[in-house]
Amino acid sequence: MNPEEIVVLPELKAYIDPLTPDEHDALERSILDEGCRDALVLWGNVLVDGHNRFGICQKHGLPFKTIQNERFQNMEDIHLWMIDQHLGRRSVSDFQRGVLALRKREIIAERRAAAAAAVNAAKAESSAEAPWDGDTDPAVAQALANTPKVPDQALDTREALARAARLSAGQVKMIETIQEKAAPEVVAAVKAGELSLNAAAVVASLPVEEQQAVAAEGAESLKQAAKRVREAKKKPKADKPAATEDAQDAAPPASAEELQARVAELEAENERLRLQVKTLQELLAEQA
Repeated sequence: MNPEEIVVLPELKAYIDPLTPDEHDALERSILDEGCRDALVLWGNVLVDGHNRFGICQKHGLPFKTIQNERFQNMEDIHLWMIDQHLGRRSVSDFQRGVLALRKREIIAERRAAAAAAVNAAKAESSAEAPWDGDTDPAVAQALANTPKVPDQALDTREALARAARLSAGQVKMIETIQEKAAPEVVAAVKAGELSLNAAAVVASLPVEEQQAVAAEGAESLKQAAKRVREAKKKPKADKPAATEDAQDAAPPASAEELQARVAELEAENERLRLQVKTLQELLAEQA
C-alpha cells in the first residue's frame, strides 16, 4: 500500500502508552540496521499496529510491509486486539499491563450489558408473536448476531485480571487504587519508573492537592511521602500498648475487701474443679 494512503488515527496512536525516548531510539537503530521486519497491521486504510515503525520508516524513506486484519468489526474490536497484543509483550511495564487489563474488563462488561439488553428486548418483542419451532428463539438469535461478540474471558475477579496481566492480585489492587485515586502527576511518576506501585498506591491515599504538591518537588519527595504515610498507619498500633500501661498505672489499687472477695471467688472455683475431677475419677474406676 502507498504510505500516503495509510490513515493514522490519533485515538489509536495514543491508546497504548508511547515508547520511552530510549526505547524509541533502540527501535530506530534496529530498523536502520535490519530494516522493518514486522508487517504493519491495517484495518482497511487505518493503521492499527506499528505506529512507531511507520513513523521511523517514513522519516528515513524505508520500505515496509502491511497486513490486513479482516476480523475487526468495529473500533472496540481493535482496542481488544491491541490490548491482547501488548499484554503479551515483555517491554510493557507492570503498571501498563494492569491498566490494559482493566480497560479490557470495561469493554467486556459493556458488551455483556449490551448483549443482555438486546436479548431482553428480543424476548419481550417475540413473546407477543406466534411460538417458534426448535430450541432457540429466532429473535434472540438475531439480536445476539447483531451485537458485538463478547470475549470468553470475563475478567470479573481480581485474580482473573492478575492472570491476564501476569501480575499478582496485590499488584492489581494497587493499580486499581492508583487509577481511582492518584493525581495525574503521581501516575506520570509511575509510568516513568520513578515510583513503585506500592509507593504510588500509598501516596494515592492522600488528598489530591497534597499529592500534587509533593509531586512538584520530585520523585524523592513522593517516596518520602509514602514512607510518612506508612509510618503514620503503624504508629497507633505501636502506641496502643503504652496507652494501656498508662491506664493501668493510673488505675487506683484494689482495696483489702476487694482482694479478699476475689480470693474467695478463686477458692470456690478451685473447689468446684476438684469436685469435677473427683467425679470423673469415680466414673473411670467404675468402668474399669
